[in-house]
Amino acid sequence: MCTPADPGSGQRSEETEKLIKKSHEAKACSYSPYSKFPVGAALLTEDGKIFTGCNIENSSLTVGICAERVAIHKAVSEGCTKFKSIAVASDKKENFITPCGACRQVMREFGTKWEVHMTKPDMSHKTMTVEELLPLSFGPEDLEI
Repeated sequence: MCTPADPGSGQRSEETEKLIKKSHEAKACSYSPYSKFPVGAALLTEDGKIFTGCNIENSSLTVGICAERVAIHKAVSEGCTKFKSIAVASDKKENFITPCGACRQVMREFGTKWEVHMTKPDMSHKTMTVEELLPLSFGPEDLEI
């Protein structure tokens, strides 16, 4: 679902809090009958649209997909490829939820400078850039096409 962000909110913290809230809401749609580990994500595009995603498991375990990639794929399928930030949510209380390696590489495809907000159920979060999460990464410019 693509939802416009608040136009001209002007305050980064309000924008981030809204994104975090949407990631926790997206978690409710998770299809995770095998791991019992629901994850939600909310992706903010540079033009202010928000795409949400949740993890979707499958009995053939390797064909499941993470929430972050669902949100990114939804955005790309709607023509959006410039991202400002993504928030990721789970029920993990002790540590912030972090994207897996595959999700980090998919994020990297669309730049290194955008932010990843890793959260806990109490809405606290830690923010890092894609570059910080995947240093010395391989990206489109490395293909020299």
